[in-house]
Amino acid sequence: MDGMTALAPSSPHAPLAIGPHTVQPPVVLAPMAGITNAPFRTLCREFSGGKGLFVSEMITTRALVERNEKTMQLIHFDATETPRSIQLYGVDPVTVGKAVRMIVDEDLADHIDLNFGCPVPKVTRKGGGSVLPYKRPLLRAILHEAVGNAGDLPVTMKMRKGIDDDHITFLDAGRIAVEEGVTAIALHGRTAAQHYGGTADWDAIARLKEHVPEIPVLGNGDIWCAEDALRMMRETGCDGVVVGRGCLGRPWLFGDLVAAFEGGGEPAAPTLREVAEVMVRHATLLGEWIGDESRGVVDFRKHVAWYLKGFSVGSEMRKRLAVTSSLDELGAQLSELDLDQSWPVGADGPRGRTSGNNRVVLPDGWLKDPYDCAGVGEDAELDTSGG
Repeated sequence: MDGMTALAPSSPHAPLAIGPHTVQPPVVLAPMAGITNAPFRTLCREFSGGKGLFVSEMITTRALVERNEKTMQLIHFDATETPRSIQLYGVDPVTVGKAVRMIVDEDLADHIDLNFGCPVPKVTRKGGGSVLPYKRPLLRAILHEAVGNAGDLPVTMKMRKGIDDDHITFLDAGRIAVEEGVTAIALHGRTAAQHYGGTADWDAIARLKEHVPEIPVLGNGDIWCAEDALRMMRETGCDGVVVGRGCLGRPWLFGDLVAAFEGGGEPAAPTLREVAEVMVRHATLLGEWIGDESRGVVDFRKHVAWYLKGFSVGSEMRKRLAVTSSLDELGAQLSELDLDQSWPVGADGPRGRTSGNNRVVLPDGWLKDPYDCAGVGEDAELDTSGG
């Protein structure tokens, strides 16, 4: 892809160590449900030249232990993926320990990340995701079981600042993580109440780095272009960056990141023709992964608006593209566009969910005592079974 605006050369950055794995440049694809499956990871790795760390979408520990069919597909890695990185979600220490032991015994991955950042109601109402670190003993027990069963596999965790501005947990959670042997921590600079709205608090990332100097801290939130990543590292002193919504419809962002961290280069500024080619490849990979072309194209529909953001397409064509069900249909409709359009000014920026200031749905009495761990039942994972 042709570039348009040169990036300023960056200063050298130390490689990120995740246990025995060196991640250089220190760039990680954030796990995103329904997004970071094997096809999307393949695209991102192709643009990065295989550099960086690309994490699976969230896998529920109970579903993994029970060998849920959908879950077993989600943990499939391409033969070229290394290291293989799985993110687990769990609320029961024993089940988390069993899932980690299963991964080790069956050689299912090379790195395990634990999700304590998900803010969606179906997770938080059961005491999981971003609200779980409020229960300090429960967080410690989960981390203890995960690390204790991981053997030589590094265990990391991703979390948010806390439940809301009145219930901030990230510093306590960071110290517990260090004490339990977690290898690295990623912090999304928002609370659960913020969801994806407002501006990420990068100062919190800097505070966590100062609070837990023993292990790498990765920053997450509002990285929309390569310069954002460099700026985050300069301003916070973090050891690496985690990129989530910034790569939706922009898998080439990882190529930009590699170039920026390695000292220069130009960001991708693809024409609509080049974007359309990536769209078709993405849909093709999904069909091959699912084993059904039509289902792959249907699954791709969620990505259409992200890829086309900023281009002059028209509402009627956008609607048509969002209901395609075959590769031929997708390609034919894309061919009707003005494919010679240049990369639009302002096309970068927020994509995906942007709502904020939400009331966090919690189990009854959750906030009464951070050390009382009653209220997390065995059904806390069932709503998210299969990832």
